[in-house]
Order: sequence, then C-alpha cells, then structure tokens
Amino acid sequence: MNIKQVAARARVSVATISRTINRPESVDAKTAAKVLKVIRELNYYPNSQARALVSGKTRMFGLIISDISNPFFPELVKSFDDAAIQHGYEVLVANTDYKSDRMAICVRKMIERKVDGVAIMTSEVDPHLLTELYRRRFPMVFLDLADVKPLVSRVVVDYAKGIGEAIRHLVSLGHERIGFISGPLMLKSARTRRSAFLGCLKKFGAPRYRQIEAEGNHRVDGGDFAMRGMLAQPNPPTAVMTSNDLTAIGALRAIAAAGLDVPRDISVVGFDDIELSQYTHPPLSTIRLSREELGRKAFDALYRAAEGLAAMGQEIRISTTLVLRDSTSPAQRKRYRTHK
Repeated sequence: MNIKQVAARARVSVATISRTINRPESVDAKTAAKVLKVIRELNYYPNSQARALVSGKTRMFGLIISDISNPFFPELVKSFDDAAIQHGYEVLVANTDYKSDRMAICVRKMIERKVDGVAIMTSEVDPHLLTELYRRRFPMVFLDLADVKPLVSRVVVDYAKGIGEAIRHLVSLGHERIGFISGPLMLKSARTRRSAFLGCLKKFGAPRYRQIEAEGNHRVDGGDFAMRGMLAQPNPPTAVMTSNDLTAIGALRAIAAAGLDVPRDISVVGFDDIELSQYTHPPLSTIRLSREELGRKAFDALYRAAEGLAAMGQEIRISTTLVLRDSTSPAQRKRYRTHK
C-alpha cells in the first residue's frame, strides 16, 4: 500500500494526504476526516524515514526531563505528547536522573536522531552543551534557563506567587517557625524555589518568622531524612514547606514515625500538586504548577519555531497557586514532644 493508492481511494491529491498526515490543522476538517478514514481502511502507514529524507524533517521533538519516577514528569510528558499528536509530531523522551553526565548523553541522542527541536525541562545543563545546540540552530525551549533569542524560548515559572500564598496562609494560622526542605541545591530550579521562599518569608517580617532549612533530593527518602533532622532540633518548626510533593510525602512519613500528627502538631505544604498529593494521609496542601499548561506551551513554542512561524523565541510565563487540603491547621501554642 502506497500514498498514491490512498489518494486515489480518497479522491484527493497526494499533497493533501501528506498535509493530513504531517499538518492536519492545515487541512479542511471534513477532508481530513475522509482521508483518515481511508488511511484506516487501507491500513496505511507512512514511511517516516522516506518522509524525512524528502522534507529534511523528522517531525520529531525531543523532550528531556529530570526524573521519570517523579509523577510530575509523566504528567508533563502526557501533556506535551497530546499536543504533539494533534500536530502530527512524535516525541523522543530522555531522562537525566538529575545528572549532568546523563544530560550530555540525552542531548547527543537528540542530535543523532535529528529531532526538529528539543524541550529541556530540567536545569542540570552544561553551558558547553548549550553552545553546541545553539551552533546547530536547534529550536529549543528551556525551563527557567537560557536567554530568549532566535529559535530559543524560555518557560519562566512564577514560584513566588504560590509560595507567597502558602506563607501568607501559614502566618494567618499563627505559625512563626516555618521550615523549608529544598531540592538539591546544585540545581538551579531548587535554588530558585529556596530563594522564593526566603524572599517571601522576609516580606512577612523575618527574623520574627524564623526559617529552619534542610536540603533534600526531590525524592521521598530525601524528604524523610531532612524532616527527621528538623524534628531532632531543640526548637523544631510548627510548619514545613517543601520543594516538591515527593519531598512532602517523605516529610509526612518522618512526622508519623516520630509519633506526631499532621496537621495538629505540624502543618505541611508541598509543591507541584501531583495527582498523588490528594490521596496522602492527610490530603496534602500544595502549590499547583500546571503540567498541562507547561507541556502545551513548551510544545507550542517549539512548533512555532520548527514550522517557521516565529523566528524569535518567546518568554512563556506559568503561574502557581496554593491548593488547600487537610495538611495545615493553626499552630499549637504548646510545644509538641516526639516519641523516642
């Protein structure tokens, strides 16, 4: 079965078949539906390699993420992939595991597969890699990194908005000792969230609102370990914010292991609002960062650059907002005691 036979059965031109497969949004909806029906009936599969040789494009985008085991990222991948399918693109996903050496391998994979653009949704990027990608004139979109320039876009997350809402909420509940468990501070994204926390807390009159900090690893075990350290302090926090929800889940585990109750003894606020956060015990108050919006807008920026619809990159702003569930409550005036 070849494309000419599909065109003959559908009574349209070969060019229309090609546009329907590669750029369905450019074809009249009724015509596209008819073509797709014939494609299914004839069980036709386009030869992607031949198509790439003719067009010079693979119609494939790369998507580099930090940690596929963190539910935040599969949700992001789904959103990006949904947008790609709608526009006739495929997605090649690579996972860095927060390691710069793996980042280099991921980038090399994208170059070898000749992707038409790459979305780098992680911050462990070697400047030399950026230079190489710039040199090759890849359409790119970064999360919180790089400068906007031709073919290069940047997604900027407004961390301070959601974190500010969370601190305001905790202060209104009478909390003055507010802890923060960051991600690994070698990552720019972790440093950015920490800076937003410290900046927002300062606005509420630090040093009265004393911060108690610990470094995690953006995973459950890191949150557990960091929270145990906080609880061992002479004057531990009555409320804790974390750099992501997995860290908060680890903190919940440590608090329970110490014989304490959330939120009666300690309030906990996460960050990201992964789907799992509403099913923890208690359901987790958290700061929502929309993966659907992030994935869709990252794809759109790449698509516009790859299709020649925008020569200059763009700055894309993503907001955050506090989602209240059951893991926060008024501060206890009496200091709690942990069970040994």
